[in-house]
Amino acid sequence: MGKTVAEKIFDAHRVDNPCDDIHVIRLDAVFCHEITTPVAINDLIARGKDRVFNSSKIKAVIDHVTPAKNSKTAMQGKIVRDWARRHHIMDFFDIGRNGVCHAIFPEKGFVRPGYTIIMGDSHTCTHGAFGAFAAGVGTTDLEVGILKGVCAFHYPQTIKIEVNGALPAGVYAKDVILSIIGKIGVSGATNKVIEFVGQVIDEMSMESRMTLCNMAVEAGATSGICYPDMTTVEYLWPFIQDEFKTKDDARDAYLKFHSDKDAVYDALITVDVGDLEPQTTFGYKPDCVKPVHEMHGTPVDQVYIGSCTNGRLEDLRIAASVLKGYRISDTVRGIVSPATPEIFSRALEEGIIKVFMDAGFCVTNPTCGACLGMSNGVLAEGEVCASTTNRNFFGRMGKGGMVHLMSPATAAATAIAGFITNSKLFKG
Repeated sequence: MGKTVAEKIFDAHRVDNPCDDIHVIRLDAVFCHEITTPVAINDLIARGKDRVFNSSKIKAVIDHVTPAKNSKTAMQGKIVRDWARRHHIMDFFDIGRNGVCHAIFPEKGFVRPGYTIIMGDSHTCTHGAFGAFAAGVGTTDLEVGILKGVCAFHYPQTIKIEVNGALPAGVYAKDVILSIIGKIGVSGATNKVIEFVGQVIDEMSMESRMTLCNMAVEAGATSGICYPDMTTVEYLWPFIQDEFKTKDDARDAYLKFHSDKDAVYDALITVDVGDLEPQTTFGYKPDCVKPVHEMHGTPVDQVYIGSCTNGRLEDLRIAASVLKGYRISDTVRGIVSPATPEIFSRALEEGIIKVFMDAGFCVTNPTCGACLGMSNGVLAEGEVCASTTNRNFFGRMGKGGMVHLMSPATAAATAIAGFITNSKLFKG
């Protein structure tokens, strides 16, 4: 019987099977940020276990509230900062060098096909775009990962979602994943791995694949996975070129992280996106999804472009292509946060930042702040935000605020109009 890619990764990393369906796997990387990691650090200290399993395999960043907004968030940063120095964690990204964790870690080459990765952050599933098994975990699992370099999971069951057709102009990865979540629901993949395959996935950039996998958790999935291919190799080549003679060799080596043709899946779902329209959410769950045209005219107070879902250079380029030559509505606050310093720098070089500023956007430093209502764009009660983020829970971006999730193109068009509307790029 064949195996799925998740099963292959588990089998290659298993160090113990203590009981029933519990499998302890070796970790290739443990990612950390200043919101969830300080709790784990302090508990390890209290237990007399202030150690790390391997300082070169731990990567840390301050990204959720950066710079600190008050004494509490300053202390969270200090705990991680002191811990990183104490244990000689070289890959620690402090203020000025930091970026949104799920953007900066792949950008630095820390994610590879076949890797196992955990982090105290639900959107760690983003890194499955590279053919890795990456999962968000709780404090106890994070502590064990930091201390021992292992984590316990149930053996993975996988849902295979085949995405076929050709994306219409003005329709993007964000629209694809919103439509999928709308179909299968927020519990549709609970405790499962989602494997994204098909013609549309094959043609996507790494940025788009990361958008897909980032929101797999919004359907309940433990991880989302795409097969590594030449697109993956091109993205990683600066970091792997000493490991392979040619890019073709790298691609061939990564074929082992594809599922076997006779692999057994928990479910098989086929999606044709040939007629897909831009999508947006309504209500307070990520599966409350409608075509944008059905929400046309819904007023918004703020438009936010950024986050680990859609703050990459590709996303900024798309939004800028809609905004160029326009001013945003006087009734809207526009905020854009490039996800890393590298993305910010390249956006400056390409003139993208000028487009945003000329349009009337506030351009902020890389941060997660607005996405979860912590800083740099918190909503007041009763306000509405059109956002490229990943969650529209009640109060997610501020107590009593409403969030409508959408692509960067739709968000940019909405900023111009002052209400939800399709972008000029959509040809439907």
